[in-house]
Amino acid sequence: MRTQIVILGGGTGGTMVANRLRRRFGEREVDIHVVDRDDRHVYQPGLLFLPFGLTTLDEIVRPRQRQLHSGIQFHEDEVATVAVGREEVRLADGTLLPYHVLVVATGAHLRPEATPGLTGPGWNERVFTFYTQTGSEALGEALASFEGGRLVVNFVAGPIKCPVAPLEFAFLADWFLRKRGIRSSVELAFASPLEGVFPDEVASRRLAELLEAKEIELITGFSVCEVDGADGVLRAEDGRSTGFDLLATVPLHAGAAFVERSEPLGDALGFIPTNKHTLRHESAANIFAIGDATDLPTSKAGSVARFEAGALTNNIARHLAGEKLERVYDGHANLVVETGFSKALLLDFNYETEALPGRFPHAAGPLPLLRESRLSHLGNMLYPSLYWHALLAGRDLPIVGPAMPRGGKRQARGAPART
Repeated sequence: MRTQIVILGGGTGGTMVANRLRRRFGEREVDIHVVDRDDRHVYQPGLLFLPFGLTTLDEIVRPRQRQLHSGIQFHEDEVATVAVGREEVRLADGTLLPYHVLVVATGAHLRPEATPGLTGPGWNERVFTFYTQTGSEALGEALASFEGGRLVVNFVAGPIKCPVAPLEFAFLADWFLRKRGIRSSVELAFASPLEGVFPDEVASRRLAELLEAKEIELITGFSVCEVDGADGVLRAEDGRSTGFDLLATVPLHAGAAFVERSEPLGDALGFIPTNKHTLRHESAANIFAIGDATDLPTSKAGSVARFEAGALTNNIARHLAGEKLERVYDGHANLVVETGFSKALLLDFNYETEALPGRFPHAAGPLPLLRESRLSHLGNMLYPSLYWHALLAGRDLPIVGPAMPRGGKRQARGAPART
């Protein structure tokens, strides 16, 4: 029997790994199977821009199969269970896929029903999420007709996909409302369950300064326990509440449902216990994970999956060759925060180093860190083309590799060491 590699999930991480493995191994050596429940590959960062008319569905949604190299077998079906002991995946239609190597790349999934009231009265009327196509489109219509009142942006709890996206939405809403000439008629607030704007202290201070400069109210430590869409009230666990006329929220996230049905594959939230340097399952030698599906202490973001993909592909090859895995992934994440008015702010960090000021990717680099710039925005706008035509295909960027660049960063005054 030829080597069977089964990849669960045809999103960013799954597609990049599948294509990298296809480029590394010939079709006579390895069979590669990719499983996903539909054939719609969504460029998820685009959902943030959709409500503001900055992109269209045609630009951010393409068939999954067309992104996979020739010779990769695509299965459009739900995953029923993974039998770890028998090393096989059962699909919803009864198909069994035996594997020598399994890669879990099924991402993080929204659980809006887990928050009392969130999907009740007002859902997709005055309460929206831009993390789905339906919600993003409906929110765009609501913003276009919004004439004033209180607009609250929040996320219920972490971890979430792209942790800076709610903050970006608040910044872009400020820009959009000013463009419409009604910003003076709108109270704009950003409510976070964190004690700051961002987990890293230096970045949190800088981002809080931007919120203040743009007259966006910051509400911290606000852990939502209930959404009252009928009366327009967001309630927190500590007894506080804040009213809204329009709410843009990010619901709770969890791993794929099949993970919970497939002991001992995942944890209580359905994420995969993953070695943070090798990307192998903590207790199963032939199971690996990538991207949002992992429990790694780094951001659930597309850049993380991109940086992980090369390390993961290399370690799968080493595993198949009976060699020791390399501990090469360092938690590198690279996040662009759109701040409106054709500007963006860049964050670059890893497990050990928090987001610091400086230059990227090196001391003479063209992009400033932790400072708004038009060049960072321009790079972000060009990124989708790179995503579709190079990164998904499994190609490396010549400038930025998976390890976080060390040069160019400078320790901010008073910044504590990251633990």
